[in-house]
Amino acid sequence: MGQPSAPGFFPTDGGRAASTGHVSDAELVARARQGDHAAFGELVERHRAAVYRAAHAALGSASEAEDAAQEAFLAAYQKMGTYRAEASFKTWLLSIAWHRALSRRRSLVSRWRRFASGELLEPAVSRETRTQEGALIDAEMAHHVERLVRALPARLRDPLLLCAAGEQTYGEIAVVLGIPEGTLKWRVAEARRQLKQRLVRLGYGHE
Repeated sequence: MGQPSAPGFFPTDGGRAASTGHVSDAELVARARQGDHAAFGELVERHRAAVYRAAHAALGSASEAEDAAQEAFLAAYQKMGTYRAEASFKTWLLSIAWHRALSRRRSLVSRWRRFASGELLEPAVSRETRTQEGALIDAEMAHHVERLVRALPARLRDPLLLCAAGEQTYGEIAVVLGIPEGTLKWRVAEARRQLKQRLVRLGYGHE
């Protein structure tokens, strides 16, 4: 099956592909295998947000994530014949997207202020009362968190990034990374523990 032009299944005017109602992913995949670009367009619309967020978690750049997402959808279309449904289509697609994003990764995300303050540390001051000095401290902490995340070993960093993206279940992420779900949960917990411990040593938060 030849590669279709992007307009065949990527909306280019901000609109959605024609709706196929409540047709299952499996039926849409079957249609796409027969060359139905509209069916694949519906699959793109259903999963584009999840694919983008997974790519952004790896890349930390909106433009890079958009490029990686489009590459992932093109690759999925070309590889449709290899999909065997052992996992859901969404999980299979996200696995492609994640590995495409990893191949493009130049730097880790700078999105960790919310993640760190919301899940690792209690904010020192509320948003309503934050002073200019407090904002500078937050920016400094975000820099430290980004550096510390960058320094984590890949086996801890990648599970943490995917979980922080917030689109997938532990089960789906485990399939994408090719590890047992229990191992995934341990690695995420260990990554958070190490980040918190190192931030405390830098004077942010407490044990």
